[in-house]
Formats: sequence, C-alpha cells, structure tokens
Amino acid sequence: MRIKLLLVTILVIFSTGIFLSVLVIKNKSISEVDLVALNDVVKTAEQNWGQINEEIFHNSGIKQPFTIIDHLGNVIYQTPGNHFIDLNGSIKNRDTFIDLKKNSEIVGKIVIHNNEQELVQQMKSELILSISLIFGLVMIVSIFYIIYIYRTLLKPFQQLQNFAANVARGNLDIPLNMDKNNYFGAFTESFDIMREELDAARQREYESNRSKKELVASLSHDIKTPVASIKAVSELMLMQTKDHKVIKQVNTISSKAEQIDLLVTDMFHATLEELQQLKLTITEVSSEVLVDMIENVNYNHQIIYEPIPPCIILTDPLRMQQVMDNIISNSYKYAGTKVMIKTQINEGYLELHIIDSGPGMSEEELPLLFNKYYRGKNVEGKNGSGLGLFISKYFMENMFGQISCSNRKDGFTIVLKIKLA
Repeated sequence: MRIKLLLVTILVIFSTGIFLSVLVIKNKSISEVDLVALNDVVKTAEQNWGQINEEIFHNSGIKQPFTIIDHLGNVIYQTPGNHFIDLNGSIKNRDTFIDLKKNSEIVGKIVIHNNEQELVQQMKSELILSISLIFGLVMIVSIFYIIYIYRTLLKPFQQLQNFAANVARGNLDIPLNMDKNNYFGAFTESFDIMREELDAARQREYESNRSKKELVASLSHDIKTPVASIKAVSELMLMQTKDHKVIKQVNTISSKAEQIDLLVTDMFHATLEELQQLKLTITEVSSEVLVDMIENVNYNHQIIYEPIPPCIILTDPLRMQQVMDNIISNSYKYAGTKVMIKTQINEGYLELHIIDSGPGMSEEELPLLFNKYYRGKNVEGKNGSGLGLFISKYFMENMFGQISCSNRKDGFTIVLKIKLA
C-alpha cells in the first residue's frame, strides 16, 4: 500500500512538471512584426531625417525594439532596451534590416531586434528550474519515504537482531519493545513471549538441578551415618575377637566401609562445591598440626616423613586434613608402596613433597588429573569417583596455596604449597 502511494506521488510530481514545462514552451513565442506600424516608423524616419528624436516616435505602435543607423553604421536613435552593438552583431543575431531613403538615396537603415535567442535562453532557464524543482520534490519525497521505511521496517528488524544476539548470549532479561505503529507487532510479540518462556525454562532447569544436587548432598550425608556405625562395630569386633579368620574378615569389612566413606565424602563435597556452600575458615596455625594430619592417615606405618620446619601457616585445618586424606589414600590405592614426605620452606610457602614409588601417570594425563570426574588409565579394578584431586585443588587454591604433580623415574610426586602467614 505504501509503495503504491509513493509511486502515485512520484507520478503526480512528474506529470505536474511536464505540464508546467509545456506551458513554459507554449507561452514563449517570437513576437511578430506589425507591418503597418513598421511602415509608419519608416515614413516618419524618412520624413524627419536629420531631425530624428524620441518625440517623433512617441505614438508609434511598433512593439519590437529598433535602432536607426546612418549609412556609416552610426546610431542615430534606438528604443529603450535595445541590444544593438554593431552591424556584425546584428547580422549574427539575424536582426531585420530596412533601408531608409531620401531623394531615392539610401541614407540609413532601421534595425529591428530579433529576440529569438533571448527567448530560447529564457526557456532553457525556466525548464532547468522546473526539472530541478521536480527532482528536488522527488528526492524529498524519497528521503521521507526512506526514513519511514527505516523506522517502520529496518529499525524493528535491527532491534530483533540485537534481541536475538542477547538471547544467544543467554541474556534473557532485556525485553523486545514494540512500537505502536510496528507492522510486525504480532511477530515481535511472539519473539518476546519466546524470550519469557526461555527464561522461565532456564529458571525451572536451575531449580531442578539445584533440587537434585541438594538431594545428592542430603543422601550423601545420611549414608555416612550407617557407614560410621559399621566402622564402629568393626572396631569393636576387632577388640573382642582373637580368631585370625574373623579378624581378617572384619578388617575387610572395615576397609570397604572406609572406601564407601571416602566415596560418599567426595560426592558430598563436590555437590556442596557446585552449590557454593563449601566454606573454608582460614586461620594462622603452627606447622605442627601437619604432623597430626599425617599420623591420622599413617596406616600400618606406611608413611616416612621428615621433621616439619616450625613456622606459622595459613590454612583451614579441617580442609587440609581432607586434602591429606585424599592424596595419601590415592598413593595407597594406586601406587601400593610406602609414602615419603619431604618438606621445605621456599618463596613464602611451606612445601610438602608427597612421594611414592608407584608406576606414575602418562605425561598426557598429568594436566587432566585435577579435572572433575577424571580418572587415569591405571584405575582398572579400583574404586573411585574422580573427585579427590579436584576437591583437593579447590581447597588448596581457596587457602591461598597450590597443588601440582609430576612423574619421576622411580615414582610419582604431588607437591602441596601452603602459604606462610
């Protein structure tokens, strides 16, 4: 509809311009010479030759400008507005020449000015003005139409493009506004409804995932209670029985219960970390607490460690104990050798080098060991969740420390860097 209106407007402008141009051409015509008036002028000039002045031609009816010259080309008289310069100029302009005679002798001439070139030049100027006006009006109409198209068509699509980019980035809080005169109102409204539905779906997904994580955390916490009971009963049976066969079986039960407890602890901590509820309380403590932490996991005296340098460290003792549990239990599980711990103070950190004599890891796997749920190629037949080192790294970094690992020719080493106070 709008395009038809534009075409009709342009057609009207062009038609008006053509009509005006025709009027201009039609109204421009060369003035015809009044022969009667011209004869009167010739007779008057001949009769008054030698005394020609403005008064004798006052009542002449000739409308064309004219000039009277003598036989030498000198101007004797000319009407106002005449353009006579010389004979050559008049000849080029195709002026009309009439001889003036006295006593049968040519004494001069009347030169009647030809205004054809002036009319042509005037016509050109008026036509150029008309054409310029036509194209100016067409341009103005086109500019207004382009602005209208931009506001009603292009700008809404540009807003839709920005809206789609925000949706792609996951920014669903910015609505898609609709103008009152938007031709794509229903289309735009549908996209905004889609945004609201996506936002609602994302919120429902978030709540669902959070509920699942809370359920896992709750179940993990609840499972630890019966496992602790199994371990307590196992310890009680070990104290009361003397039968080596029973002792071996109870030790197996206790070992499996310990494995279950570690797996559930890892799962519980990973879930809490995702829920951002895994809190740390960092305090300044003496490095002597590390001795107790090592002894707590020194089963069957498998750990050999150097005296720890006395210093004050920044750590959360509870979380640091969990880090030690995870690393030492991995050494027991995968290396199956004794563990040596070397300590030193280096560049503001207390370093613990936890060394085993196992087969180590492939170089390709080393950068992946601290990723969540990653387990190496040497885990076949061994229980685990791939969360121990991930949680240990989370604890160390949030206690301003560092954790790293490396292979040796005769084993594997994990380095803990604990920040000095």
